Amino acid sequence: MKIRVIKLAPELIIELLQGKQPSFASNLPSDAELLDLKLDLFSNQVLAIVRSDSFEGIAESYPIPEFKLTRVGEPKPSQKPIGSIKQESKPEVKPANVKLVQPSKTAIKIENEFSPEQRKLLSFTVKGDCVVVKPIQFLKAEWEDINEVVRSLGGKWVKGDVMSYWKIPA
Repeated sequence: MKIRVIKLAPELIIELLQGKQPSFASNLPSDAELLDLKLDLFSNQVLAIVRSDSFEGIAESYPIPEFKLTRVGEPKPSQKPIGSIKQESKPEVKPANVKLVQPSKTAIKIENEFSPEQRKLLSFTVKGDCVVVKPIQFLKAEWEDINEVVRSLGGKWVKGDVMSYWKIPA
């Protein structure tokens, strides 16, 4: 498995969506593919799952390792990950055409059906009229318990070529 998780500050994503030029170049490989994004409200971080052929392969039974984005070109030996940098700034007026997406009540209700330990292993996204629940690491003994919760909510396991997931009607 050649995937990694990158932890980013939500402010960085907002700046990129607003078209602001990043003030850094990163060490992310040029062949990186974005597989999934998740907003973790508890830690106030955006988790990005990326794949690259240049990543070292790991066994599927291990948790997905974190990829630390660093600023390239800085002479300092102690480079900080850009995901942990929080910039203090004045509140800015958002343009009228920018709509912030809040998790729906149904998605939050479905997410709360899982134990906190199970939620740490899963990503929840709303797609159309259903909630897609994806494992963010290989599930061994936890799979049966999670599958039981999903089935009790009327969901089912969807086997994919690259990534499999659960689909729960909203």
